[in-house]
Amino acid sequence: MAKFNWRALERKWQKKWAWAKLDQTDPDPRRPKYFVTAAYPYPNSPQHIGHGRTYTIADANARFHRMRGYNTLYPMGFHYTGTPLYAMAKRLSQNDPEIIKTFTEVYRIPRQKFDQLKEPKRMAEYFRNDIKKGMIEIGYSIDWRREFTTIDHVYNRFIQWHFRWLNQHGYITKGTHPVAWCPNDKNPVGTVDTQGDVEPEIGESSLIKFRQDEIVYPTATLRPETVFGVTNLWVNPEAQYVQARVDEEQWIVSLEAVATLEHQNHKISIERELSGKELLWKTLTNPVTQAIIPILPARFVEPDNGTGIVMSVPGHAPYDYQALTELKTNPSLPDHAKAIVEKIEPISVITLEGFSQSPAVDIVKKYGITDQKDPRLAEATKDLYSKEFHNGSMNENAKPYTGQSVEQARQTIIQELTNAGKLTKLYEILNKPIICRCGTRVVVHIVDNQWFINYGDPDWKKQAHLCLDQMAILPEERRNEFNYALDWLKERACARKVGLGTRLPWDPDWIIEALSDSVIYMAYYILAKYLANDWVSFKRFEKSPEDLPDAFFDYIFLGEGSAEAITRETRISKRIMEGIRKEFTYFYPVDMRHSAKDLVSNHLSMYIFHHTALFPRNLWPKGIVANGFVLMERAKMSKSLENIIPLRQAIAKFGADPLRIGVLSTAELNQDTDFSESLVATIQERLVNLVAQSRKLGRRRVSGKSSPSTLDRWMLSRLNSAAQTATTAMEKLRVREVINAILYNIENDTAWYQRRLGPRKKSHEGRDRVLKQVFDFKARMIAPLAPHVAEEMWASLGNKGMVAKADWPEFEESLHDSAAEAAESIIRQTLDDTAEILRATGLTPKRITYYSAAPWKWRIYQKALDMAVKSQSDQGTFIRDVMSEPELRSIGKPAADFASKAIRQATQMKEELRKSRVGLELKEMKILEDAIDFFSREFKAEIQVGQEGEKRVSDPKDRARSAEPYRPAIFIE
Repeated sequence: MAKFNWRALERKWQKKWAWAKLDQTDPDPRRPKYFVTAAYPYPNSPQHIGHGRTYTIADANARFHRMRGYNTLYPMGFHYTGTPLYAMAKRLSQNDPEIIKTFTEVYRIPRQKFDQLKEPKRMAEYFRNDIKKGMIEIGYSIDWRREFTTIDHVYNRFIQWHFRWLNQHGYITKGTHPVAWCPNDKNPVGTVDTQGDVEPEIGESSLIKFRQDEIVYPTATLRPETVFGVTNLWVNPEAQYVQARVDEEQWIVSLEAVATLEHQNHKISIERELSGKELLWKTLTNPVTQAIIPILPARFVEPDNGTGIVMSVPGHAPYDYQALTELKTNPSLPDHAKAIVEKIEPISVITLEGFSQSPAVDIVKKYGITDQKDPRLAEATKDLYSKEFHNGSMNENAKPYTGQSVEQARQTIIQELTNAGKLTKLYEILNKPIICRCGTRVVVHIVDNQWFINYGDPDWKKQAHLCLDQMAILPEERRNEFNYALDWLKERACARKVGLGTRLPWDPDWIIEALSDSVIYMAYYILAKYLANDWVSFKRFEKSPEDLPDAFFDYIFLGEGSAEAITRETRISKRIMEGIRKEFTYFYPVDMRHSAKDLVSNHLSMYIFHHTALFPRNLWPKGIVANGFVLMERAKMSKSLENIIPLRQAIAKFGADPLRIGVLSTAELNQDTDFSESLVATIQERLVNLVAQSRKLGRRRVSGKSSPSTLDRWMLSRLNSAAQTATTAMEKLRVREVINAILYNIENDTAWYQRRLGPRKKSHEGRDRVLKQVFDFKARMIAPLAPHVAEEMWASLGNKGMVAKADWPEFEESLHDSAAEAAESIIRQTLDDTAEILRATGLTPKRITYYSAAPWKWRIYQKALDMAVKSQSDQGTFIRDVMSEPELRSIGKPAADFASKAIRQATQMKEELRKSRVGLELKEMKILEDAIDFFSREFKAEIQVGQEGEKRVSDPKDRARSAEPYRPAIFIE
């Protein structure tokens, strides 16, 4: 394995591709187009093999469509916008030990380069060059003429045009809204700003004000309708609490909640600190029912969650019920506490079909939970809350809301308690903890005079859903996630004060944030080629981008205005203007957008929103692929686990094509794929074997045509079926299925074909012709996935040109041969049955006799298949039908018994197999006779073939009568 020079192979074909300009795509009206894009990388670190999955799937998709005759465009840019580069450069400047270790030990960057990397733009350029080299080395078929960065001046101008358009059409708002916020950077944060690229999800809780005289105990809840069932409040006895003046009231909250409230525009003045233990056993008033309830201790209360005080609804909240149960059985409780706790019983407020009056009690028992710290409590809670929200109704203990659905009652109660001053809002990060790239924990912050994109607009949501309904989503299982994200997205902060990026055109103190400037950049790829190729026409705009008017972009992307008018204003030639517009209308819309599943909730959904706002329906995106992640030896990739392998290091270590196959072969799109070195070693071996066999075949001269044997027809038929399977799978990007078809299924069939033929002889002159056809198919089918190996195979077999430009192998009806496949299945089954008998008996055979089923059995078998295909499988009717034929009736009971067995088999077998055998006339005895040499080689014994009912060969044990169609009887001596 070590002797195979992967790098030499890769450089050889990459040079040939570059020389042939294989990846450069321009409009061609004679061919249909296919426009593939993948999320452009953020250059604040090298790419690792996890990134490789998304880009490799996109490249395989692009290459597949090229081979199917599409004029395929696959471009790439680089995303500099935002704060990650600032954060990374700052940590490097501060000699952060973790960053130093990562840069030296994982990324293998020489220390002498660190000084230049301390400046954000220079860091970006360094990693951009590294990422681009990696994409070339792994063989991505990218049109690099269209490369750009998001801090290019003309790109900034393009984004300003886009945002001016959004503002003019009412999609931008300014106001006070909750945002995910970094207290250190004092900026809103999104996916690209957080460690692990996590999108903060903001949820709105209700703070219900329980009172003890004039002191408020606010409790955060997502289910205010359950206030009628509150039996007590919970506090954590080990936590620190404060009494503080909050706005105009006296509140008791956890110490951690103070910062949360301050970020949400509450005026707070701490008056005293107290421990959780000081709050226990006090009583206060339920603001809705006026019931007097106690404060009890609970370990599950997290002081940094909500206000650190939790209302207890043990009838409907599994955590509350479990905590109350444990408290009642706590032997260390003092007598006065026991007396308080023992009186508490769950209060039912929601009726739910299939549950008792206390659903929390039911579900805790169902899950077998016995401890507050049981992780299954979270699952049980989610399960019950969902059921009650969607199917529950308020009962008589919730007057005046009795009979209302939970969903309806919730909204009414929130409104009425808010109006009465008994409830206020609290915003929280639902998927916390989330850490900013600077290392600070992200909070919810209410900002004033912040610019937002209003994704909550109902008409815009309707358009986005309409677009989604018309799109191909791969895998289809992600569609519900998209629907949820489109509904969930509301106002989103679209600008910040620091970071790289584009200035907000009407308020240049703000910089458009990283996700908001990356939603329509796919259109910019068309323009980027002209900016590079027609530098003379555009160079002055790099220095003075403000001279490029909005009318320029209106014409190119929206078809508004005229080329003549733009030419007069910009001095860009009319020919170039019309060329850009023509190229845009040729390639747009994007046919398939590739990214990972973590961007469904933000970038990919925003991509849909913005395209429906800006472009006419015929330019809306057609498809999205959102694939799973890559695991390393079943563990998530993480710097802390030291299991990240930068992409270029992996290419150098494993080879480009083994790496490509390695990140695609263990899972389909919807799943995370598991990468391991042992897997890649196996893939290397298989790919090297393909190259070696192709070279060996290429050196052989194939003689003139001869009639193909049944075995030849079987091999070509199997190959043809594999092509059909691979085509169907590639259309849905089920690449694992394609890899299995090429590297395993066809390989196994080829091995069987050569095993059946035995040692090479002149009588097998058709063997090399068939094998060359097999390897021709393999080279073409593997070309999108392992392009370097495919090119080497293609050339070694003596083909002209490049396999990347060859036709994808399509299903050919003329090659499909059901009879040949059925014949070979008989041989294989007979071989397996014989081997099983020999294993079971321990015999060393001298002679083996095979008996083919009598013709009358084949006749009954075909009748059974025909009846089963027509879904007429009544056994009694079938037997009567068989016995109504004089010839079969004359056979008597054996015919009736076999008819019973045949109809049972026919109805139980797989539909595909049943259909393939209907109407198939096979000469089973001839099939067995043609395989005598094969069986003789396999078992090193004399082989005889006979037929049930004939006396050509001896049958001393009367074995022939057990013969069935497709299962000859066997006698071993």
